[in-house]
Amino acid sequence: MDFAHDARTEELRADLLDFMTSYVEPAEPVFDEQLAAQPDPWAWDTVPVLQELRAEARSRGLWNLFLPGEAGAGLTNLQYAPLAELTGRSHLAPAALNCAAPDTGNMEVLAQFGTEVQKKEWLEPLLDGRIRSSFAMTEPDVASSDATNIATRIERDGDSYVINGRKWWITGAMNPNATILIVMGKTDPDAERHRQQSMILVPRDTPGLEVKRGMEVFGYDDHDHGGHAELAFHDVRVPVANLIGEEGAGFAIAQARLGPGRIHHCMRSIGLAEKAVELMCERVEGRVAFGRPLAEQGVVRDWIAESRVRIEQLRLLVLKTAWLMDTVGNKGAHTEIQAIKIATPATVQWILDKAIQAHGAGGLSQDFPLARAYAGIRTLRFADGPDEVHKNALARAELRRQAARREGPR
Repeated sequence: MDFAHDARTEELRADLLDFMTSYVEPAEPVFDEQLAAQPDPWAWDTVPVLQELRAEARSRGLWNLFLPGEAGAGLTNLQYAPLAELTGRSHLAPAALNCAAPDTGNMEVLAQFGTEVQKKEWLEPLLDGRIRSSFAMTEPDVASSDATNIATRIERDGDSYVINGRKWWITGAMNPNATILIVMGKTDPDAERHRQQSMILVPRDTPGLEVKRGMEVFGYDDHDHGGHAELAFHDVRVPVANLIGEEGAGFAIAQARLGPGRIHHCMRSIGLAEKAVELMCERVEGRVAFGRPLAEQGVVRDWIAESRVRIEQLRLLVLKTAWLMDTVGNKGAHTEIQAIKIATPATVQWILDKAIQAHGAGGLSQDFPLARAYAGIRTLRFADGPDEVHKNALARAELRRQAARREGPR
C-alpha cells in the first residue's frame, strides 16, 4: 500500500500548515478577547479576527475543502483527511475554512437532496460563509439514540407544514446568524418505522420557533461555536416547498448526512490528540518532581508511548475508512465508519486525560486548552450516535459475517 499523499494533497497541506502557524494560532487569544467584547457573544462568526482568517483562507483556496464535487474543493475523503487533521489542532481552524459542523453536514444535505430553489436560497450563502445553520434532530423527551423515536410532528396543512415539538443540544442554534435550521420530525406515525420521519427547512425568524436556552457541556457554554440550544416549536408553519426530498425520507437523509460527519469528527480529533501529546511532552520536560524531570518518570513515558501508538492506530483506521468511502461508497464503508466512531473519541479522551494528568492542576484550568478539549471530545461519544449503538450494530454485522463464513459457499 502507498501511504504517500498525492501532489495536490501535499500542496494544500503545506499551505494549510503555514496558514495555521502564521495566522490561526496567533489569532486564538485575539479571538477570545474580541468575543468577550461582543454585544452578543453567541454571534461568534462576526468576530473581526475570524473574518480576517476567513478572508485569508479564501484567498489561499483553503475554503469548503470538506465538500466533494463542483460545489466544494473537489477533494476525495482520502485527500481531505490529513487537512482535517491539521484543523483539529485549533478550535478556530474549521470555521476559518468554512469546514465547521453543523454547517458542513447541512451543506452536504442540501447539495445532495435539496431542490434548485433550496440550493439557491440556503446552500449558496452557506457555501459563501454569509450565514450559519443548525441541524435539529435530538429531543429531550425521547431516547434520541434511536432516531426513529423522534416525536416532533410535521403535519401537512394545505400548502404548508405545521411543526410542533421540542429539540435540544442543537449545535450552533444560539447564534443569531444561524438563519436556517434543518428539522427532523415525524410526518406519518403509521408508516413503516424508518419511513415515518421527514426533514424540513425552517428559517430562524419563523413565528412559533422559540430558542429557550443554551446548554452547557461540563460547565462550558461553547460560545465560540454558537452554543447548543434547547428549542421549542409552537405551530411553526413553513411552505410545503421547504420539505427536503420526499415525505418519509428523513431517516435515510440523516444516515447519509452522518456518515461524512462522523469521519470528519474523527479526522479533526486526531489533530487534537497530536496537540495534546505536544503539550504533554513540553510540560513534562519542563517540570521537576522528586529530584528529576517528569519526563524521566516511567509512568509518564508510558503515557507518551501509549499515546503515540494509539494515534498511529487511529490514523491508519481513519485513512482506510476514507479510502473505502472513496472507492466503494459510504454504504460499503459502513463497518469502518462505525469502527472509527467507536474508537476515536474514547482513544483521544484517554490521551487528553493523560495530558491533563501531566499538567497537574493546571490541566484542569482555563490556562491550558486541555480541559475544554476534554469536554468537547467527551461529547463526541454521544454526537452522531452513542458508543453503545454503534457497538451493537457493529457486533450484529460481525455475527452475521461469521455465521455466513461458517456456512461456507453453497
